[in-house]
Amino acid sequence: MRATSRKTIALLISLVSLSLLSGCTNWQKKYQALLVQYENCKGQVDYERGEKSQLANRISQDQQTIEELQRQIEEKRKTPAVATGFGEGYDVAFDPNAGTITVTLPNAILFDSGKATLKTATSGELDHIYSVLQDKYRGKQIDVVGHTDTDPIRKTKDKWKDNWELSAERALTVTRYLIKRGIPVDKIRAIGCGESRPIASNSTVSGKAKNRRVEIVVHIRG
Repeated sequence: MRATSRKTIALLISLVSLSLLSGCTNWQKKYQALLVQYENCKGQVDYERGEKSQLANRISQDQQTIEELQRQIEEKRKTPAVATGFGEGYDVAFDPNAGTITVTLPNAILFDSGKATLKTATSGELDHIYSVLQDKYRGKQIDVVGHTDTDPIRKTKDKWKDNWELSAERALTVTRYLIKRGIPVDKIRAIGCGESRPIASNSTVSGKAKNRRVEIVVHIRG
């Protein structure tokens, strides 16, 4: 960046000198034009320095958050749910390597079978999650990820083509709810995974119940 400034100044001096030697009568106009160019260049350099400084500060703060969560879990033996602020009773996983916090909500809490409309009682769960997001993780990127089991859609097959569509629509429903509550639209996205990412065996009833879920993933970094 300093090299750019030195080159600009050198160019300015050489052109002014050339104008004087050649007897050019408008050398002052050229001088003013080059001066403006120099100031613009300097302003851009200062802006880039400020942007890099802010980015470095954000990265440092994010790393401190990750390290503090690790310390609370390892040294103070807090559960991820408590350490992250969501509280006991919530299924929360913390991945320090990925820099993510994942809150898992079973579909039984959120939706009736085969549907993508939130149950009335669900609002309390999502309102609590929203309050934690705003209080502790404001401005962080959030992914809302929908999952299903491997059972084909039967009761509502007239509404959904397959589990991919159902999982995506459920993720969108939760995403829209959080946006309505106040999460910025550029900080949240909905993702449907269908049956592609099971966390338990689909050969048992309990396993299928675990696979039917919506995950709210908070990206601490960035």
